[in-house]
Amino acid sequence: MASTTGDGEAWSHESVADLEAPVPVMSPSGDGPAAGGGGDDDWLPRDAAAVLVRFVDWLRWERGRSPATVRAYRADMTALLVHAAGLGLTTVEGLSTPHVRSWLGAGQAAGWSRATTARRAAAARTFTSWAVRQQVLPTDPAARIATPRRSRHLPRVLDEAEARRLCEAAAAAADSGPVGLRDHALVELLYGTGARVGEAVGVDLADVDRERQSLRVTGKGDKERVVPLGLPALRAVDRYLQRGRPALAVVDSRQALFLGSRGGRLDQRQAREAVARAARAAGLQDVHPHALRHSAATHVLDGGADLRCVQELLGHATLTTTEIYTHVSQARLLAAYHQAHPRA
Repeated sequence: MASTTGDGEAWSHESVADLEAPVPVMSPSGDGPAAGGGGDDDWLPRDAAAVLVRFVDWLRWERGRSPATVRAYRADMTALLVHAAGLGLTTVEGLSTPHVRSWLGAGQAAGWSRATTARRAAAARTFTSWAVRQQVLPTDPAARIATPRRSRHLPRVLDEAEARRLCEAAAAAADSGPVGLRDHALVELLYGTGARVGEAVGVDLADVDRERQSLRVTGKGDKERVVPLGLPALRAVDRYLQRGRPALAVVDSRQALFLGSRGGRLDQRQAREAVARAARAAGLQDVHPHALRHSAATHVLDGGADLRCVQELLGHATLTTTEIYTHVSQARLLAAYHQAHPRA
């Protein structure tokens, strides 16, 4: 397997550099930013930079979080500490429950959604519980912070006819050359397995098991799982391997299954563009890789699969996350009922 993060995203020099960029801190007197710092909004407690570096290292190397996730945590905790410094905090050790509540309240007043508030409250709890274990904080100021319930938005789901049109459009484009063959294989694999886009681009050649018709993917937290690979997806992958990948491969391609036009591992942006091209050709709007994941889960569930089987397919840590697809199926059932039942 390729060395990837929990989201299937490889660490790059650029992402590491971004994470290790210096954080402006308060001057020892506490009356303004230290030399090299930014404006008033960049003020931080004097020990915050060192603490944040340790926290980021823990997230990266011990928890295996992706670069995007780590950047989000770092930005959120920087914002929390800046806000607390504005309330008089001079060292991280003094962070208190009122500081955290004030930060979340200010964010809600500024227009944060319920989902954003919940995510940032969870990030604060992760940071403070880590800080207590590291003896940076004497007590956990965020332990009892209530998280607002997230509103559940039903994901975009293709019906089976739309999914068929998308796959047929991708298959038609396969005649255009190596990139078309790759895009067809990618679309079939995403819809056929329900894999996340980061998992799909992280797949290596050895992860495809033709005998068992299965695929090994690495999900969040570097957790591996094996998912079924249907015949249409397997055939599309085989055609790409026979006629597409050899034309794209270069010396440095190594073991990546999906390659970009320059021979490197296909990245998530390129994968999204591939799906968008197929969607446009099929006359579909608002189709992205995650919509294929949602569609795969819903169609499997509609076909009679057990919810726990869908959980395993998608790699969800808890069944609660998977349960949203029962709402999708119920919504589709209600729509069909109201359209078709004479007494609806």
